[in-house]
Amino acid sequence: MNHYLAIAIDIFVGFIALFTITKVLGRNQFSQITPFDFISALILGELLGNAVYDPEINVKEVVFASVLWGILIFTTEMLTQKVKKLRKLLEGDPVIVIHHGQLQYKSLAKSKLDLNQLQNLLRQQGFFSIEEVEFAILETNGIISVLPKSQYAPPNTEDLHLELKPVYLPVTLIIDGEVLYDNLTKAGFDEEWLQQQLANHNIFDYKDVIFAEWRKGKPFFFQKYK
Repeated sequence: MNHYLAIAIDIFVGFIALFTITKVLGRNQFSQITPFDFISALILGELLGNAVYDPEINVKEVVFASVLWGILIFTTEMLTQKVKKLRKLLEGDPVIVIHHGQLQYKSLAKSKLDLNQLQNLLRQQGFFSIEEVEFAILETNGIISVLPKSQYAPPNTEDLHLELKPVYLPVTLIIDGEVLYDNLTKAGFDEEWLQQQLANHNIFDYKDVIFAEWRKGKPFFFQKYK
């Protein structure tokens, strides 16, 4: 019983340590991840995993290893923000793989990217032919940024000479039957207004609504549970 209790304590401590370190290091551990970020996240997970399931390692050692690794990564992140040369070393540079519609074979080879992989990345951006692409840049996180040729670019408001309209962010008001009161207040409304909007559609209980949002200039939008 004591053995299982020790594992439970190690897992709990490891979870808290991992959560804290992740919050301190920032969101780039999950979004726009670079190769260095990926490796650091793997090592941190492996470090905690081994610490949790090795009976010879106690809670203090788990915390020490986690904190020390977190400090190293945090220090590295700070240095990459201050020192450009170090940033280039750890994160790399974006690489132009298509320039004025021409494939850059040397850049592709240097980036270890073959044509099939390039086509796959282009399709993910909505371009199914290399012919449609004027510029393509391989970003440090492995994503392709594409600037299409003018004849393949979707027309914008300026191209169509349409009147420019202001853009407003939608405000989420209800999720999973629960009202987000802070959002409701920021939108400039109160609960009475929200109840009235729902009553207009014969809904009298928030729990019947899975999602609702409001955006200036648009009708009140919601979806009910089916």
